[in-house]
Amino acid sequence: MTREPASLILARQNLLTPLGLLGSGRQRYAAAMTLFEAGQISDEALEIYRVCSPLDHEDPAPLLARAGLPLPAEPAGGDLARGLRLKTLLAECDRYLAGLTGPGIAEVRAGLAPALAAEGAPLPRPVGGANAVVSAHLASALASLEATHPELATAIAASTGDLEWITYGEYPPDEIGADFLKGHAYTEMVGPEAPVFAPDYDLGLFLIAPDVLYRDHHHPAPELYAPLTGPHGWRFGPDDPLKIKPAHDPVWNPPDRPHMTKVGPLPFLCIFGWTKDVRLPASVIPATDWRELERLRIPAA
Repeated sequence: MTREPASLILARQNLLTPLGLLGSGRQRYAAAMTLFEAGQISDEALEIYRVCSPLDHEDPAPLLARAGLPLPAEPAGGDLARGLRLKTLLAECDRYLAGLTGPGIAEVRAGLAPALAAEGAPLPRPVGGANAVVSAHLASALASLEATHPELATAIAASTGDLEWITYGEYPPDEIGADFLKGHAYTEMVGPEAPVFAPDYDLGLFLIAPDVLYRDHHHPAPELYAPLTGPHGWRFGPDDPLKIKPAHDPVWNPPDRPHMTKVGPLPFLCIFGWTKDVRLPASVIPATDWRELERLRIPAA
């Protein structure tokens, strides 16, 4: 059986981006363009999405129906289908982590093991709508990942619409910065409030828009970042020099270690794992060079 590219899986989901979200018309048109280039929709259908693209509240469905064109299909639904997609994604995350070396990887995989060993499929809750950051940036991140890890990229794309993506709002806005507040999203797959329950463990996916600075911060939870895209900049103390790291180079943050991420030209997409103390909050650490780093542009690899 031929594996379908992640870009096409995600494009079909993005055709269903809810009406009224800022930029949703253009998001639907971009998805239609991807499907048109793959020969999966007609030029007549593409033209309808183009006409609707500046109108976020305009539903293409009545125009498609009037023209006798097929309507976009919902992904296979129901708890069983969502659960199987998520279990596949968790298995692909574990397989990816097994190929890395470094501190924290064994601990994160040990926390994931019960979810993989459990009988049956997890039961993700149906989610209410798309996240704007995910709609805007996940496709380009997965296009990069697909070149090296196609099975993982496909599994992420297939489960994206099943998972609740959150733009975290608990940091004080004046401390964490407006660009980060509006430019990131994460989803938990295993954890206290995730589809797969774990009392003191978190595993999920984290996405940040290109060029955004995730300012210096720390938290009691030990944390693994497994970046699926790159390059990005890192440092581990306020005002320390920036270190540029490629994709697939994991970062382990022991408890309360200061750390900061400067996203490169590609969106930052990673698997993250917190191995304990997951309910304790993070805190921003002041630094003097945030404005300079926010203006910085990291060259492409």
